[in-house]
Amino acid sequence: MSLTRGTLAAVALIATGLAVTPQSAEAGVVVSSSGPSAGQFPVGRQIGGNERITLRDGDSVTVLDNGGTRVLRGSGSFTLASQSGASQNRAFASLTTQRSATRARTGAVRSANVGEVSNPSLWYVDVSKAGTICLPADQGVRLWRADTQAESTYSVGTGNMTSRITFPAGEMLASWDASNPPSEGTTYQIGHGSGSNAVEVKFVFLDSAPSAAEELAATLIANGCMEQLNQMSSAMMGE
Repeated sequence: MSLTRGTLAAVALIATGLAVTPQSAEAGVVVSSSGPSAGQFPVGRQIGGNERITLRDGDSVTVLDNGGTRVLRGSGSFTLASQSGASQNRAFASLTTQRSATRARTGAVRSANVGEVSNPSLWYVDVSKAGTICLPADQGVRLWRADTQAESTYSVGTGNMTSRITFPAGEMLASWDASNPPSEGTTYQIGHGSGSNAVEVKFVFLDSAPSAAEELAATLIANGCMEQLNQMSSAMMGE
């Protein structure tokens, strides 16, 4: 476990101009943008409630603000304070609840797209997604799969040392070997079947996960945990 995980996140935020100050603590955080003006609204930019935002035709900016998400679409001039946005605190709470192994339910969450299954927790490691994953340091690592119909075995390791993790039929979760936990910064491969579709993941362990959505988004961005940022913003938009 890194000695300064929380500090590293803060340093990274300062280095990228995203440091949370008393004024910016009330600011929204850009979680996605597209269109002609996307370069002006990079992921992680903070926008004050009364800051005027000018968009062009084809622009779309999604901002995590006040416990919910707001989508601004051009053309036009906007302020977050003047925009209505439904609170999605319930979705955020569900995503970030640290469930014990005995309380984690078998099953999955259906998204708004018929037939599509989504990961119900920010702290479950999706075996199909590559990238850097932020996890609370005080809980074990649990792997999640979307298809629960049949028993399935995955290989997990660094190439030189691998172990096998089996999902029983009907179960969406399987635990990482607690006697050989992953190390922060090490690249691991999670593979299934022939291994040709293995994904590579790295871990960042957080001494404490922020309880506010905007602060957690900033922490995910600072540590490069972009899949989880996308997961959080999508869930909070009700997708």
